[in-house]
Amino acid sequence: MGERTAPRELVEPSGEDTEFVFFSGKGGVGKSTVSCATATWLADNGYETLLVTTDPAPNLSDIFGQQIGHDVTEIDDIERLSAIEIDPDTAAEEYRQETIEPMRELLDDEQLETVEEQLNSPCVEEIAAFDNFVDFMDSPAYDAVVFDTAPTGHTIRLMELPSDWNAELEKGGSTCIGPAASMEDRKAQYERAIDTLQDAERTSFAFVGKPEDSSIDEIERSADDLGELGIESQLLVVNGYLPETVCDDPFFEGKREDERTVIDRVESEFSEEAIATYPLQPGEITGIDLLSDVAGVIYDGAEATVNVGSTSETDAGSAIDFDSLADSDAVAEQLQPVDGTRYLFFTGKGGVGKSTVAATTATKLAESGYETLIVTTDPAAHLTDIFGETVGHEPTSVSQANLDAARIDQAQALEEYRTQVLDHVTEMYEDKDDTEIDVEAAISNVEEELESPCAEEMAALEKFVSYFEEDGYDVVVFDTAPTGHTLRLLELPSDWKGFMDLGSLTKGAAPENGDQYEEVIETMQNPEKSSFAFVMYPEYTPMMEAHRAAEDLKEQVGIETSLVVANYLLPEEYGDNDFFANRRAQQQQYLEEINDRFDAPMMLAPLRQDEPVGLAELHAFGDDLTGLSGVLKEQKGVTVS
Repeated sequence: MGERTAPRELVEPSGEDTEFVFFSGKGGVGKSTVSCATATWLADNGYETLLVTTDPAPNLSDIFGQQIGHDVTEIDDIERLSAIEIDPDTAAEEYRQETIEPMRELLDDEQLETVEEQLNSPCVEEIAAFDNFVDFMDSPAYDAVVFDTAPTGHTIRLMELPSDWNAELEKGGSTCIGPAASMEDRKAQYERAIDTLQDAERTSFAFVGKPEDSSIDEIERSADDLGELGIESQLLVVNGYLPETVCDDPFFEGKREDERTVIDRVESEFSEEAIATYPLQPGEITGIDLLSDVAGVIYDGAEATVNVGSTSETDAGSAIDFDSLADSDAVAEQLQPVDGTRYLFFTGKGGVGKSTVAATTATKLAESGYETLIVTTDPAAHLTDIFGETVGHEPTSVSQANLDAARIDQAQALEEYRTQVLDHVTEMYEDKDDTEIDVEAAISNVEEELESPCAEEMAALEKFVSYFEEDGYDVVVFDTAPTGHTLRLLELPSDWKGFMDLGSLTKGAAPENGDQYEEVIETMQNPEKSSFAFVMYPEYTPMMEAHRAAEDLKEQVGIETSLVVANYLLPEEYGDNDFFANRRAQQQQYLEEINDRFDAPMMLAPLRQDEPVGLAELHAFGDDLTGLSGVLKEQKGVTVS
């Protein structure tokens, strides 16, 4: 193996043109922290730097300790650094106005109304956010632009957009993002974006992951997907490994050994990428000093500062009061069907164990006698890894009585949707004798519309809705995409119903679906039918992101949070030193705050020696999850052994 490129050489501008650095990875791995540290380092080294987040659930404001939002904002106390959190709703409205304004003097009221209807397409949010993204790739005002992107699966989608939308605009005529003729300037921008993304001299792509096999597995898959788009990954940051000096008992020594095995694997398998590592800190990484420490380790080769402090600085003697926080009876009430099927939604910041908690809950419900289906809507699906068995597009058994699993395969869902639409449109015209209708032209128009990137979103929605019609299940568990994208998914039934009512060609498959969408919305809003659970670490950023998302869910969709899952709680019997005492005290503080912020029962999930993989380990983890299975068995009249 040859000598690796130093991380600083990949991110430091080397020419007159603006250079770009993209950070991606499974949510919750410290991607935003590393992005902020990189932007800070570049600014400190004299480069005019812009930090952009495209994550629908941004936390730059939390890290820097100041309000940022949708406008470019100078960061306090850091010269040459500005940041922006792209807001999809604001971006969509700006996009609509920019598209319509030049047409007001050219089109009559009826024509303008048609354009406005086109721009009410839900996928306008996607292209509008991307438009903002492209704007910053075409800005000479900065030496470097650092992108803190959405979690991995959605980052891949973002990178595909330039080619997809360019193909859509090549057709001319009307598109679901407005008239193609009005967007020729954007077409040129998209072409430049494609060229820039594929130019390794101007663009560096970095992954951030935890020292866990599942995190590295996802990075490998994503790197392959990017490679197919002509984009090569160049830097990998393994974040949050346990410092050797604090692992002084068998539990944490074992966890550190497992982490070292993963880091050795990274060194071996990612032979072409630059690699950097950063340790877990006793507290959260916020503020300029800690960001500078992160950057110094990654880019200057400095030793990390792990300032443990002492137990006297915290209320370290107070153990986490599990009994007062957990209420197994209240939890079980939210999980059990009352009259018909119960729908459970597990969501939260990516990387907080959401998929594992969802799979564990589904396993315990099945064990308790409920016919259970678990479905993942996350583009970076992990159910196959968790169950240790293949999970496909259609519900299939995973070798557990009463338990089936499925994952929405985007390509397959799109093909099913295309077939559904075209069959319906063909059937609509089959028996018509109206010679004024050019049937072939009508079908051709629908086929073109189905080539739009919007069709992918609609196809995923159709598949999602179909699981509300699955017969034979007492419980359907949804392992949803990370928070911001979950909110988007839950808004879709309302958005698409309204859009189809306007007369889009794609409504050809959906005249009978309007009521179905209405029923799905009502089901999700009914606490007797559906329960929504937010999974989080007991840390500030995951807690605040979940709280903001819960408020949005309530205001935008009319859905109340039913459960809160606090995951990765440090066991009391291990880690008897100041480092873990500080982290326990921090967890206790945030557990109390979570309890205050969310008016919902809490499930408490302890940190385990290994990630639960396979049905046997999921059963064991389920027993730790506040005694859930015992309560369910007692309530169903089953003798508990």
